[in-house]
Amino acid sequence: MAKAQRFNWILATVAILALPLTSAAQGTVRIVQTNSAGDNVHVIDPVTNTVVGEITGIERAHGAAPSPNGRWLYVANESDDTVDVVDMEMLKVVKQIELMGRPNNIDVTPDGRKVYVAIAQSPGALQVIDTSTNEISATVSVHGGVHNTYVTPDGKYAVAGMIGARNITVVDTETDMPVWTTYFDLGIRPMTFDTHPDGSTRHIYAQLSNYNGFGVVDFQTRKEVRRIEYPSVPSDQQTPGHGGNTAHGIGVTPDNRYLVANSSLNGSVYVYTLPDLELVGGARVGHSPNWVTITPDSRHAYISVSGNNSVAVLDIANVKVVTQIKTGGQVPKRNATLITGQ
Repeated sequence: MAKAQRFNWILATVAILALPLTSAAQGTVRIVQTNSAGDNVHVIDPVTNTVVGEITGIERAHGAAPSPNGRWLYVANESDDTVDVVDMEMLKVVKQIELMGRPNNIDVTPDGRKVYVAIAQSPGALQVIDTSTNEISATVSVHGGVHNTYVTPDGKYAVAGMIGARNITVVDTETDMPVWTTYFDLGIRPMTFDTHPDGSTRHIYAQLSNYNGFGVVDFQTRKEVRRIEYPSVPSDQQTPGHGGNTAHGIGVTPDNRYLVANSSLNGSVYVYTLPDLELVGGARVGHSPNWVTITPDSRHAYISVSGNNSVAVLDIANVKVVTQIKTGGQVPKRNATLITGQ
């Protein structure tokens, strides 16, 4: 065998052998979909876009947050005022953690050590779960009932958004103490973040009550610096019955290139480039899109469509719906991306 041929053969062999290792390193991706009017949670395979698992016994599931290794799923249970801990190998609730009141959204730190729970019931708070014991380790007082809480990508802060009190409160995850608050003229709905090259938080993108768009908060200056309104919708194309959730569901792709945002006003999802926030386009997904979760490769967004009892799958770069998944759940709302085997 000639030297050039031998070299090419070695390269090809190395490439082939490397494929399984790359796949294993990336882990197995699953989309977890809660159902706010049912007692189950569905697990979707994003390769086949089919339901491959079901978790039962969680009535009125709200937020869902997977552990970084994908072994555990934490689900806010509005019926029992608990966070239910699910073993994802057994697809079974193994513990219920009692809370001080009705929970809404929840999130977990990137290191998996803490879960932050939004307590919507008055007077409101953030409750913190220590995942090593699955017990409440702190209760953080904030101004108002918390609708949604998120942990920043670098894990340094938990961010609480209030509808009635119309503020965003940022909490240090090391001390579990509030460090700053920004007030708005409208209630705070879902939020997401983009990051600087070093991984620190650049902006908070916050959807607002009765506003068809979102506000942009500079994380360093702690001020709203811009407000983006979606394309106008003629009155005869508007969808009734969304209440204050005019825009509900927003996410940034892991590669930090796109922002994906729902509009309940006309049952659509819009895609913007980052950081310049230029509109790429929009696509109709159905009645009352509620939440967005994005695959690790930044290619697809999974959008819960509450009014259709379905999950829309969006090709982000092409702003095109590639399929609608009927899970069999009732009023699907919050969803999350889970990665196992990392």
